[in-house]
Amino acid sequence: MRGVLLILLWVLSAAAQGELPTGGYCIGNMCFALFETIIDFEGAQNVCGQHMGNLMTVRSSVDHDTLSLLLGNTTGLHWIGLHLPKGCPDLSKELRGYEWVTTETRSDFYNWAEASPENLCQSQIDGFLCEYMFLDERCQGIQNTNVLYTTPYGFSVEDAVALPPGSVAEQPDENKQVCVSGQWIGAPWSCEIQHGGCEHRCTDDPENHPVCYCQPGFTVNSTNMLTCEPAIDDPCMKLNCAHACYKYSDSFLCTCHEGFVLENEKCINTEGWFKCVCKDGYQLNGGMCVDINECESAPCEHMCTNNAGGYDCSCYDGYKADPMSPDKCKLHCGKEECVAVCDPNNRYQCYCPDGYILEERVAHSVCIDIDECESDAHCDQDCENSFGGYECFCNPGFTLVDKTTCEIGGTIGVTEKVIVVTVAPTHRPSGVSAGGFVGIIICTVFLILLAVFFIHHILCGKGKTDSPEALKAPESPEAHSLHLVTTDTTT
Repeated sequence: MRGVLLILLWVLSAAAQGELPTGGYCIGNMCFALFETIIDFEGAQNVCGQHMGNLMTVRSSVDHDTLSLLLGNTTGLHWIGLHLPKGCPDLSKELRGYEWVTTETRSDFYNWAEASPENLCQSQIDGFLCEYMFLDERCQGIQNTNVLYTTPYGFSVEDAVALPPGSVAEQPDENKQVCVSGQWIGAPWSCEIQHGGCEHRCTDDPENHPVCYCQPGFTVNSTNMLTCEPAIDDPCMKLNCAHACYKYSDSFLCTCHEGFVLENEKCINTEGWFKCVCKDGYQLNGGMCVDINECESAPCEHMCTNNAGGYDCSCYDGYKADPMSPDKCKLHCGKEECVAVCDPNNRYQCYCPDGYILEERVAHSVCIDIDECESDAHCDQDCENSFGGYECFCNPGFTLVDKTTCEIGGTIGVTEKVIVVTVAPTHRPSGVSAGGFVGIIICTVFLILLAVFFIHHILCGKGKTDSPEALKAPESPEAHSLHLVTTDTTT
């Protein structure tokens, strides 16, 4: 069956590429089509070949009658499959050197034109006739005079004894049928053949059965399951599908147009036909991408909350998620002092969060935050204590490196901080950093130089005061008077 459908699809695709006929007729295992298109001989033969046929050969009286039926009152010249091979024609032969495109040379046809120009094959005339042969997979005509048959060759007939595979039969107020492997199959049929007979579009349900769907605001007729009619209360509107939706069993599902893929209610472009693919956290169930309840597998250490496409872990009071493993929980206080978590069978076996120290009291044990900035912080410059840890930050003009070290090169006026969580109490490092050591040396040298300068200044000032020049009075009358008084007193 799959091979038959592929052959039919090939036929229908070829028919869609060529010109559409203006009339046709089927008899036995043959169909004939009339095309009224101005074209040359080679072009006409190519169009017939696209439909898996050739230009019509008139080799019997039946063919002659069919030709007359197709042309009817049509005027003008039409190509048939008779041509003159290369070389010199043998005028003594039945067709006077001409032959059919099927390489046969016999014919019962008699209504030939009296003469034709030699270059007629290069001319463009009014139309052409094609013939198509099909195998024993034909379907017998339905016993009803009100049946319209549409053949895969592009024309429709109302009365036919046999129809080729791929033909569609339509009856008033009846479901459409398609001819497959000699049998009439009701619509919707395979979406690969004329959209499954659907008025709008066709898709496959989760069980690979073809179903019809309609454009937004319309719904499939519940009687024939093919045609579309306005929807009074369209259930598809609630789904907000990216492209369209269709009814499956007692529910409605989203679907994609041909060439797109469904991924959890969204359609993405792809090559060829589409299929349903669910996002992570969803699984296909009954044609729908439904959420997986991951919490059923207990992925969290404490509490688990399922959500659309995933899950969230949370912790009991007194705990928080472990940054290194979000599905795990670790002790957490968040303030300066908390009650310790103790073994219910041994009140002396207690635990504290990282960055806290245990202190035993009369009634119970508590956890007290460690001030790492006063004890063992590794900050290169400035430190700020926090509950369970501490923050290192640098002065303007420095950049924080490796969470604790400050290096020259930062943006002036901007202070960088980082939170350092203490995993366990540590000791203060015995040495100082290279920057601090250089600062100490510079300060020490400066103080020594300042002391030497000060001592030198004092000593120099005392020497000048005790010298004879310093004790000698200025040359002035007052000075002389004082000097005489002093001398008289001395004498």
